[in-house]
Amino acid sequence: MTSPLPPFPAASVLDLAPVVPVVVLTDAADAVPLARALVAGGLPAIEVTLRTPAAPAAIRAIAAEVPEAVVGAGTVITPEQVDACTADGARFLVSPGWTEALLEAMRGSGVPFLPGVSTTSEVVALLERGVREMKFFPAQAAGGTAYLSSLAGPLPQARFCPTGGIGPKTAPEYLALPNVGCVGGSWMVPADAVAARDWGRIEELARTAAGLRPSGGSGA
Repeated sequence: MTSPLPPFPAASVLDLAPVVPVVVLTDAADAVPLARALVAGGLPAIEVTLRTPAAPAAIRAIAAEVPEAVVGAGTVITPEQVDACTADGARFLVSPGWTEALLEAMRGSGVPFLPGVSTTSEVVALLERGVREMKFFPAQAAGGTAYLSSLAGPLPQARFCPTGGIGPKTAPEYLALPNVGCVGGSWMVPADAVAARDWGRIEELARTAAGLRPSGGSGA
């Protein structure tokens, strides 16, 4: 029997930290020390993507052994994955896109979720369904800050976590936008540092990311 998830520690996934690390793990044994390094650096929200076979075990390990982390599942694309990830302990869900079936499953999961969008029509369709918080993906390729800025006027009720092609230099530009709550990125978990198990380096990169502040605007 699955234990109930603890209460979510913020009003929204978008309010946990300015940056959500997007983590790809090939060895689930790295999950706990990696999560501890990210939390120590000030980034408690951790998106473990379902791109490798190790992801489910990694989510379970972080959920069980790093209670100060808020572990989520990314690259969720099927209703079956929604059920499996929440059973594993994922406390939020992120998808690169959405369908009616996937949206229904995420709604019924009982955890916060960020369905992916890259067009105005997709944003409007989600707003029509009562969803106001979304992942903007792939952020840089889909128009970047210029595109999101243009959405803020006609669709101010939508809030985004842009992800895809964002780094430490561009993150503050996104965070300065009024319709961006946080950004997703992987620059603080570089593959070479994970492979070397250099948790100290990852902690320092996380600390720098956690300290990012908008160069202008509210970023709220």
